Amino acid sequence: MRDDDIANTMRALGHPVRLEILRILATQQQGQCCCADVTESLTLAQSTVSQHIKVLLDAGLIERKPHGTRNRYCIRQDKLVELSSAFGGLLQGLNPTASKEAEPA
Repeated sequence: MRDDDIANTMRALGHPVRLEILRILATQQQGQCCCADVTESLTLAQSTVSQHIKVLLDAGLIERKPHGTRNRYCIRQDKLVELSSAFGGLLQGLNPTASKEAEPA
């Protein structure tokens, strides 16, 4: 994962409502729900929830699947695995002891 991709994903995750939307999607029995399902779980207007869902879609964290006249949303597990791996590498590269070990004596 490139640094630009990591930064875009972190921006998408940088709002508490978006984190809550991911939690709601993660707890759905079928792993999918529509915007109305998410809105029922939050104290926000449907238009606000839709805007947050769009940010998550644009970041690639969730995907949209047509279901009749509605869209259903689910978490992209592959993206979370990729992000987890990228975070591990990113954080490891920021460890000052790792930098000292790499320097010649």
